[in-house]
Amino acid sequence: MTWTISVANQKGGVGKTTTALNLSAALALKKRKTLLIDLDPQGSASSGLGISSKNGIYQALMHKNSLKTLIHSTKLPYLYIVPANTDLAGAEIELVNEVDRIFFLKKILNHPDIKLLNYEFILIDTPPSLGLLTLNALSASNVFIVPLQCEYYALEGLSRLLETAREVKERWNTSLKLQGILLTLFDARNSLSYRVEQEVRRHFGEQVFQTIVPRNVRLSEAPSFGQTIFQYEPNCLGALAYEQLAGELLRPSDQEKAKAPFKHPDERSPVHAS
Repeated sequence: MTWTISVANQKGGVGKTTTALNLSAALALKKRKTLLIDLDPQGSASSGLGISSKNGIYQALMHKNSLKTLIHSTKLPYLYIVPANTDLAGAEIELVNEVDRIFFLKKILNHPDIKLLNYEFILIDTPPSLGLLTLNALSASNVFIVPLQCEYYALEGLSRLLETAREVKERWNTSLKLQGILLTLFDARNSLSYRVEQEVRRHFGEQVFQTIVPRNVRLSEAPSFGQTIFQYEPNCLGALAYEQLAGELLRPSDQEKAKAPFKHPDERSPVHAS
C-alpha cells in the first residue's frame, strides 16, 4: 500500500521543502521506493535534486501529459521526482472553474500506471498557501506533516491550517490524518527555541514528533549544489535529524495509528520571547 504524505504549512521559511526533500531521501536510503512530487511553483524541491524540466506536475494536472512520463529518476536509487516548472504558477487560476478541481491530483495518483510502479511513499511538497494546490495535496493524502519553526509566533496561523485540514477531511478525504508536527530551525544556543518546544508539546502532546530539526547551515547549502543533505554532508546534525524522522515514520505502530488530528492552539497567545 502506498502511503501518501503532504508536507504543508502556509507560512514560508519554516523548512517545508527542506523536510519534503530530505525526508524523501532518508526513506529512499532505507530502500523504500519513494516518489517526491514538487507541487510548489517555486520548484525548490526540483532544483534541490538538480532536476530542471520544461514539463512537470502542471502538465499532468492539466491533462497534457500522463504523470508516468513526467517522473525523473535521481542520483539516489530509490528516489524519484515529478518536478515543478514555472507553468505551475497559473494552475490555481486554471483549476478554479473546474467542477472537480479538488481531486485532480488524487485522480492522477490513482491511475493504474502509477499504482503499478509500487511506490511505498509519495511525498508532496506543497506551496506556502492554502489555495487549490494545497487542497489537492491534502485531498490526495493519507496523512500530512506540519513543519513548525522554533521562532517567534510559532503557533500563529497553525490553527487555520488545521481547520483547513479538518474541512478537507469532512468534505473530501475522510481518511486524512495529522501524522505529526515537526519542530524545525531549532537553535540550541537560544533559550527561545526551548520555550517554543515546550509550548508546542504542551498544546499538541504526542502529535509532535520526537525528532527536532536543528538550524543547520549544511541543510541550507545542500540545495544550491542540487543535492540532498545525505549527499552533501551525511554526518551533519541535519542529516541525522531527517534519518531519525524517517525512522519515526517507519515504526509499525506509527503507521497503524496515524496521530489523531486537529487540536487547536490559542492564536491569541502565540509563542514569543517575554
